[in-house]
Amino acid sequence: MSIDTPIDQAVVEMCSALGDESRWSILAALGEGDASASALARRLPITRQAIAKHLAVLHEVGLVETVQAGREVQYRVVGSGLSTVARRLDAIGIEWDRRLAAIKQIAESL
Repeated sequence: MSIDTPIDQAVVEMCSALGDESRWSILAALGEGDASASALARRLPITRQAIAKHLAVLHEVGLVETVQAGREVQYRVVGSGLSTVARRLDAIGIEWDRRLAAIKQIAESL
């Protein structure tokens, strides 16, 4: 994937969803294992209602999925969504590194 690859709207939506510090905290907590909104509220300094709203946003953009565990709904990180974002950011980083190397080469030749 190069920097010139058209940006997938899903990646834009995922990045937008990741623009909130609370959602990062929720994803980090879910990275340790599946959890319900109530369990997350006990671990994080966020109300259960706020966690439910953040989970809905993360679910809508495909970064988390629901898992039925008995009568409880738990949430799980969708690694493929995070991998998609990571690949896009990596492509941008590679392009920046290429450009900076070219600028360095020009500067050193002067």
